[in-house]
Amino acid sequence: MNHPPVTLPRLTALARQAAPRLLEGVVAPLAVFYLAMTVLGLQWALALTLAWVYLGVAWRLVRRVKVPATMYLAAFAITIRTIVAFWTGTWMWYFIQPEMGTLCISIAFLASVRLNKPIVQKLTLDYIHLPSAVLKHERVRRFFARITLLWAFVLLMNSTLSIFLAVYEWFAGSLAGYMVLRTSAVALISGAAIAFSVIAFKRLLGRLQVAHT
Repeated sequence: MNHPPVTLPRLTALARQAAPRLLEGVVAPLAVFYLAMTVLGLQWALALTLAWVYLGVAWRLVRRVKVPATMYLAAFAITIRTIVAFWTGTWMWYFIQPEMGTLCISIAFLASVRLNKPIVQKLTLDYIHLPSAVLKHERVRRFFARITLLWAFVLLMNSTLSIFLAVYEWFAGSLAGYMVLRTSAVALISGAAIAFSVIAFKRLLGRLQVAHT
């Protein structure tokens, strides 16, 4: 089967596109929560983390910049988390809630592969731009399907472990212990999956480049 010629982006360019959004949407909210929790306490940590996410959305709307779908989802999710955490007055439920949602998301990842609409492809396009000719290539379609399956199991593993640690450390009375153990475990599992995904994507781009030279 013949495919149209493709212009492939460099991985360094893709990383430069993705890094700022990952820092803003993932790293910064965690940093805000941890710092506020340490200095001001749970309620301020909840409020300031929620404010950070909403400010990110509002800033884009004011500047008329496209708001990624993942940011809308994050804003909705953290609103529910904050309401429940304020109501229960415990940090355990603040951290367990997103893990329950992650379990559902992992199922959605699996279903999206079955429907030939892999979610990883949609999420990738929220962070980086890929030419339409690349997205239509059969190898690229197979790649996103397989990576979606991989991340479905990664999410399932991370959420299950996180729920166990949250309950265990809550009974032990150690928020710091939960943060350290959970962050380390998730970083290890997700880091390995990210490394595999990047290497596999790099190999795919290399093969496509060879096929069209």
